[in-house]
Amino acid sequence: MLRTRILTALGLALVCIAGFLYGGPKIARLLLSVIVLLGALEWSNFIGAGQRVTRIAYVLLVAVLCYCGQNLSSPQFRLMLEASLVWWCLVLLWVARGSVRVHALAAALAGVFVLVPTWLVLLRIDSYWPRGPQWTLFILALAFGCDTGAYFAGHRFGRVKLAPSISPGKTWEGVFGGIGLSALLAIGGGLWFHQPLAVFVPLCLAAAGFSIVGDLLESLLKRSSGLKDSGRLFPGHGGVLDRIDSVTAATPIIALGLLWLGVGA
Repeated sequence: MLRTRILTALGLALVCIAGFLYGGPKIARLLLSVIVLLGALEWSNFIGAGQRVTRIAYVLLVAVLCYCGQNLSSPQFRLMLEASLVWWCLVLLWVARGSVRVHALAAALAGVFVLVPTWLVLLRIDSYWPRGPQWTLFILALAFGCDTGAYFAGHRFGRVKLAPSISPGKTWEGVFGGIGLSALLAIGGGLWFHQPLAVFVPLCLAAAGFSIVGDLLESLLKRSSGLKDSGRLFPGHGGVLDRIDSVTAATPIIALGLLWLGVGA
């Protein structure tokens, strides 16, 4: 399983590098759209949407909201990021409660708040920010790196449970491992993008911390729905949401911080 997980991760990394770094804006838009819409399809399982028409309707809702939001002005974009920061702080309180009972409407709204901003932010960064494709890949690498560090540290040293009622396999040792690897990536990213490390590294660590919250939110919804994985698309990893749950939380946090640093608009 570990070998399968590693090979799948390498394949996904190559697709992301080729798509975002060399594919151009149209390929990046297509890749982001496929990821988010497949994520919406999987999310429809969390709202008890057993009928195909209901699942398709939910995917279309996410698609329409993404389309309508793609031309946000700079003030509107910043407001969306600030709202996303508030949202993820509320999610932190939500998962801290430890309750795995989630109403279908709450799950549906959560999917909108999670998936739509992710698409809008990554699309804007990739298409309009200076060195946008590189920033996109860095955000993905930071979130995936936190995931990877948490996975290996948790399996090797994990003792103290992080959220046993939501995700019994996650431990505080895994959290420290994920944050540690994220710190190394943050230092490398700061040097690569010529950002002040004293500000940039804490920003990346905050985004990495929220990426864990994104992971826990998906675990909560899976447990509420009686699911082990969100899907089976990626061998060794599960579904699309199992791969991007950390990205959805980290993306708006680091994007807002980068705006404060004057990186984008």
